[in-house]
Amino acid sequence: MTTIEPVRKDIQRQGHIKKYSASLRLWHWANTIVISGSLLTVLINSTITDERPVSALVKNELKNASAMVSDEQAGSVAHALGDRVWSIHIYFGYVLVGLLLFRLALEFFQLADQKFIRKMKSAYRQFQSTKKERELVKHELTVKAIYAVFYILLLVMAVTGLFLAFEDLLAPFKSIRHSVKEVHGFCMYLILAFIFVHLAGVFLAERKDNKGIVSDMINGGGDHQ
Repeated sequence: MTTIEPVRKDIQRQGHIKKYSASLRLWHWANTIVISGSLLTVLINSTITDERPVSALVKNELKNASAMVSDEQAGSVAHALGDRVWSIHIYFGYVLVGLLLFRLALEFFQLADQKFIRKMKSAYRQFQSTKKERELVKHELTVKAIYAVFYILLLVMAVTGLFLAFEDLLAPFKSIRHSVKEVHGFCMYLILAFIFVHLAGVFLAERKDNKGIVSDMINGGGDHQ
C-alpha cells in the first residue's frame, strides 16, 4: 500500500516540500466536484430513477389517486425522469471536458518545475542515476505513473462521452455506439478504482511522514521542512 501514498517531499529540491500553483489547485478541486457530481448522477439513475421501480411507483400512486394509466404511460414518465438526470450528467461531462482542456493548457503555461511531464521525466532520470533515496524516487515515479493513467482515462471518458452526447450528429458511426458506451462505462469503473486508491493513499500518507498533503493542496505548500 505504500506505493500509492502521495509523496510530500520535493525530490528535485532537498529540504523542501512540493509547491502547487493556484491554477493546479483550482483544477484539482473543481475536477473533484465535477467527477463526484457525474458519478452521483449515474448512481441516481441506476437506483432512485431506475425505470422499473419508478414506473410501478407512478402507476400505484396514480391508482391511489383514482387515476388509471397504462404500463406504457407510466414507463414514459419514468423514462422522462431518467432523461432529466442524464441531461445533468451530460452537463457535468461538458464541464469535465473543459477542465481537461484547462489541465492540458497548464502543461504549456505552468512554471517549468511544476509541469507534470517534466516532473515525471525528472523522477525517471533520478531513479536511473541516483542510489541515494532510490526508494523515495521510485515511490514518486510510481505515483506519477498512476496519475498519468488517470489523465488518460479522463481523456477516453471525455472523447467517448462527447461521442454519446452528439451521437445524432455522428450517425455514420452509429454501428460503434454500443462499443463506445461500453468503453465509457468501463472507464467509469476504472476512475472509481483510482478515486479509491487515491483517497486510501492520501489517508495513509496523512497518518505517516507525509502529513499535510491535503492542506498543501489547499494553501499551495512549498514551505521548508
